[in-house]
Amino acid sequence: MRRLAADGATVVFSYLRNEAAAQQVVDEVSEAGGKAFAVQADQGSMRELDSLFGETDEHLGDGLDIVVANAAGCPTAPIGEVTEEMYDRAMAANAKGPFFVLQYASRRLKANGRIIVISTLNTRIHSPAVLYCGSKGAIEQFTQSAALTLGERGITANIVSPGFTETELLYQSNPGADFSKATEVTALGRLGQPDDVAGVVAFLAGPDSGWITAQNILATGGVLA
Repeated sequence: MRRLAADGATVVFSYLRNEAAAQQVVDEVSEAGGKAFAVQADQGSMRELDSLFGETDEHLGDGLDIVVANAAGCPTAPIGEVTEEMYDRAMAANAKGPFFVLQYASRRLKANGRIIVISTLNTRIHSPAVLYCGSKGAIEQFTQSAALTLGERGITANIVSPGFTETELLYQSNPGADFSKATEVTALGRLGQPDDVAGVVAFLAGPDSGWITAQNILATGGVLA
């Protein structure tokens, strides 16, 4: 989000709970000369998604250039421990919500617009976190289908699948984990940083990516296993 704002985009983004952190991002963007708006929304809730879309329209006016679907939760339970409540929540956050973000994008994007959906390397190199893998796999399929539907308007729709990236979600989902083995199987020999992934998103959002669509780009630093 910071990268797109730095590149000149006016950005509307959602947050789930941490209003202070969201406001800090807005302030940082403003201090750097950009423009961003934060909207509280649980993207697993259609009511709150509708509110997010309404506020986005108010801030950005007649049409959008870029839509990035990045909301996710990461339930780590193996298949034998998954409850119906856990299943419904994971699918709402990781598949249902992003699906309707894609639908909104299909209606509001201008010609030659860009859709970028954030998935995960775990749809290629599977983990025991069955709900995370499955729900992200669903949104990958939705995105590639959207690319076929929207291509006639010059709109591209692509997926970015990060590998081991040093974020709060990584550590929350893997408490006490030692990521030294992750760096050993990564060609560039380190954990990814959010800016590494943001650079790929910025490229897909820009004019030089117009001939790339329906692709899943692995932003992993070269994970080899």
